[in-house]
Amino acid sequence: FAQAVKKVLLIDADMRKSVLMGRYRIKKALNGLSHYLSGMAEIEEVLCESNVEGMYMIISGPVPPNPSELLSSEAFKKLISEAREKFDYILIDTPPLGSVIDSAVIAQVCDGVCLVMSARQISYKIAQNIKEQLVKADCRILGVILNKVKLGNNSYYGKYYGKYYGK
Repeated sequence: FAQAVKKVLLIDADMRKSVLMGRYRIKKALNGLSHYLSGMAEIEEVLCESNVEGMYMIISGPVPPNPSELLSSEAFKKLISEAREKFDYILIDTPPLGSVIDSAVIAQVCDGVCLVMSARQISYKIAQNIKEQLVKADCRILGVILNKVKLGNNSYYGKYYGKYYGK
């Protein structure tokens, strides 16, 4: 989205086990979402500009003792409301649905939810339970991103995408 000249904000709301913190190897101490939600920092102090023009991030920050409570607070709603005024797209990375309530709480302030599921690692029954959780929370499901798909020659995806994209 940022490369399409849109202003994008990525919020790392997985405050229990952040994947983004490790992936980007942030070396210097930064204020994060947990600092903002607990009243220790302002929005300007938690907003980080990325190396992609138009792409901004808010990292999760240190693990708080009460992530669900912070994410259901008025401070989180205020953050999203103010971000809507400044950004074209707001993407929020959350913990996996089914393990903690955080994702369902966050989904209530979002326009839609896109599920990310690993190929052959989640059962149909669990996927249906997650869908039902979102429906009960009155969340609009935008779609599913299927990742970790094997692209070997013998698989459906490998035959089609292997020819199209190469290996």
